[in-house]
Amino acid sequence: MREADWKECVENGSARRVTPDTGRAESLAETAKARLDAITEINEKNCNFVFEDYYTSLLEIVQAKAFRKGYNVLNHVCLGHFLRDVAGRKDLSDIFDDLRFKRNSLTYYGRMMDYETAKDAIEKCRRLIKEIERVLK
Repeated sequence: MREADWKECVENGSARRVTPDTGRAESLAETAKARLDAITEINEKNCNFVFEDYYTSLLEIVQAKAFRKGYNVLNHVCLGHFLRDVAGRKDLSDIFDDLRFKRNSLTYYGRMMDYETAKDAIEKCRRLIKEIERVLK
């Protein structure tokens, strides 16, 4: 089931209230940083895989923010709702949802992005990561 909002995420158990876990949040944030630090270049051959690394790091960062606020979010849709409904940032949620769609197309349907689209998606990931880190301290 695709939840329509944060309330449904909580009601369906896709987002659970937990004790805020700063240790787990820090570990996820460090993993995300290490993944991004490992990227050395972006070219036409690796751009889709680099995008996947950026998206995974983005997930880890949003999940880390959720753990800090006392939530364990179990799916990507509800992470978007967390940004929109808990953090109050529909703009970030909209970008996240677009990136989620691109990642799902790549991962589940094998639809590779062309180089320019992948570069654009990577840049959106970069901007989103910076903004999430800024607003969800």
